[in-house]
Amino acid sequence: MRPALIDARRPSDVARAVERLIRDGHRRFVLQRIDHGGMLDLERLGAARYVAGLQSTVELEAETPAAVAAAR
Repeated sequence: MRPALIDARRPSDVARAVERLIRDGHRRFVLQRIDHGGMLDLERLGAARYVAGLQSTVELEAETPAAVAAAR
């Protein structure tokens, strides 16, 4: 099964999305970056990991090289 892409902005919305997807059988989640890996992304990642539990995989979407260069 492909990882579920989550694009919710608020950590509480991320948690609700993960909870809904777990009920549908998903166990791999990728959070779309909205803060280039900054504090907001880390808060969202923490919310997703808390709800998903130890049996699930949660990660941030890989940043494209152009976005990395633009952020510098």
